[in-house]
Amino acid sequence: MIHTSPCPCGSTLSYADCCAPLHAGQKIADTAEQLMRSRYCAFVLQHVEYIVATTAPFQQPLLDTQAISDWAQQTDWAGLEVINHLANLGKRHAQVEFKAYFHLPASAVHSAGLDLAVLDNKGLDSKGVHHELSTFVNIPTHDNSRWYFLDPTVVMSVTQKQPCPCGSGEKYKRCCGQFLT
Repeated sequence: MIHTSPCPCGSTLSYADCCAPLHAGQKIADTAEQLMRSRYCAFVLQHVEYIVATTAPFQQPLLDTQAISDWAQQTDWAGLEVINHLANLGKRHAQVEFKAYFHLPASAVHSAGLDLAVLDNKGLDSKGVHHELSTFVNIPTHDNSRWYFLDPTVVMSVTQKQPCPCGSGEKYKRCCGQFLT
C-alpha cells in the first residue's frame, strides 16, 4: 500500500499517518476504537502478525493463524463503520460496535440462493456485513498499558473462579470471563 493512500480503517488520515505506525510497532493504540480500526486495516492489508499480536496475550497461542490468514486473503473488504465505542466498560475493558463490509463473490451468493440482481463491474454481487460488538482489555505492561482484543471464538480452559489470565488479580468471572462466556 502506498503510504499516502487513505487509510483503509476509514479515518480521514493517510495510512502513513494512521495505522501504519501501529502496524510497524512504532506506536500503540491509545483507545480500543483505534486498536479495532487498526485491526480492520490489518485484515485489509493481510498483516496477520499484527492481528495475532493485538489479541490478548493469553489467547494468542490458541489462535488459528491459518484461518485468520485465509479469511484476510479471501475477503474483498469494502469499508468500516464504527457504530459505538464504549470507552469505559468497567475498570479495564472497552467495547466497540462496528460493521465491516465486504463483497461477496458471485459464486458464494449464487450457492447461498441469494438474489443476483445487483452485479458490479468486478463480478461481485453484493456487500456482506460483519456486524460485531468487540471487547477489548487494557493490560498493564512494564512501561505503560496496552489495549488487546478479547477473541470470543477462542476456547479458554479457565474456570470462573480462577484468577483472570489478563493479570488483573480479579477472578476470571468478574474480569474478562464476563465477555468471553
